[in-house]
Amino acid sequence: MPTHSRRRGLAIAVAGVLLAGAVAVPGTAAAQPAAAARPAAPAAEPGPAGDAFYTPPSPLPAGAPGDVIRARPAKAGPPTARTLADAWQVMYLSTNAMGDPVAVTGMVLVPKKADPASAPIVGFGPGTSGPAFRCAPSRFIDQGAFYEQAALNEMLAKGYAVAVTDYEGYHEDPATTYVVGSMGYAVIDAVRAAQRLPEAGLSDGAKVAFRGYSQGGAAAMWAGQKQPAYAPELELAGVVGGGVPSDLAAVGLPLEGTKPFGFLLYEIVGLDHAYPELNLDSYLNDAGRAMVGGLEGHGCTLELLLDYQGKTIGDYFTTSPFASEAWLNRVAENQLGTEPVKVPVFQYHSTADEIVAFGQAEELRDNYCKLGVPVTWKTWDGISHITLVYRGNEDAMAFLADRFAGKTATSDC
Repeated sequence: MPTHSRRRGLAIAVAGVLLAGAVAVPGTAAAQPAAAARPAAPAAEPGPAGDAFYTPPSPLPAGAPGDVIRARPAKAGPPTARTLADAWQVMYLSTNAMGDPVAVTGMVLVPKKADPASAPIVGFGPGTSGPAFRCAPSRFIDQGAFYEQAALNEMLAKGYAVAVTDYEGYHEDPATTYVVGSMGYAVIDAVRAAQRLPEAGLSDGAKVAFRGYSQGGAAAMWAGQKQPAYAPELELAGVVGGGVPSDLAAVGLPLEGTKPFGFLLYEIVGLDHAYPELNLDSYLNDAGRAMVGGLEGHGCTLELLLDYQGKTIGDYFTTSPFASEAWLNRVAENQLGTEPVKVPVFQYHSTADEIVAFGQAEELRDNYCKLGVPVTWKTWDGISHITLVYRGNEDAMAFLADRFAGKTATSDC
């Protein structure tokens, strides 16, 4: 089949379901920042027009994590979503993997039929979108092309405000940090930004939950682990994570030579952006340098799936980065389940998941149970990673409703 036909056929087959982000394996920040006191919210500035909105100011403004740097009205998604919610693209202060301030973009959505002053807020971590600037989740939402729009619409229809993070690095010279645990900070600070955006009218005492699938599931879990020390002022009620990749070695390395190998490449690029000492370029051959340029020039999830099928580390690297102590140390830091989440957790996974290994998710559940986390655990048999993007929505929504209603969670530990 010609390449363009194969690409079009796959797009048709998975469009809309696409593609909850395959192998994002999270990490942890080198230094845990102290919790920030909530300042009074200033008026949000609109920032520059067009794509320049996403370029962080230099130097960054002074402020605390969650402070809004700029905001502008946006579309909540396709026409149905626009009837449900008002929306703003935002840039806010957060914290990177080295513990330093960073500007992060995202989207704040507020349901039109709810009282913002009493609306719960869901901090939403998107699944894998891709390394190129054009793939930023807030851009896809505004364009009506976000593959997790159904989840957003269900939450908005229920009366929940939603704070969506893009994670770090989405701007015209992209430097996304795909696999690191600082995405937990990005989720937390998206909620803070939503509370501090004057136009949104949300309460700083609102009940909060974190939710996501695949990369987003890991981001939600990281947010849950980090919240007690980083954002104790949040009224956190629960955490929902599906298809969670918690261990880089167990999820990423088996992708060598497989169809989803592009996601392992993206993990490597993401780690390099997060940790300056890793020096990815010193491991790359000429094909590898071209690969990085291609990923960051135009690569979204579809390109990650199609363009690197069956490739191996040897195709792009002179030496495997994972043979280096510096890389192994950062990989070891970036593993979920070493700290508890202090609120009830709903974790779900397919036993047949072909992209994010089931065994490491089950191990995360066991580790949380040992740490005293009340985990509601559900598995599906015989369905793919991508199918569970949608199949899990009903249970995720039921869990959120019970937590926001103050009901006691049932633990499967």
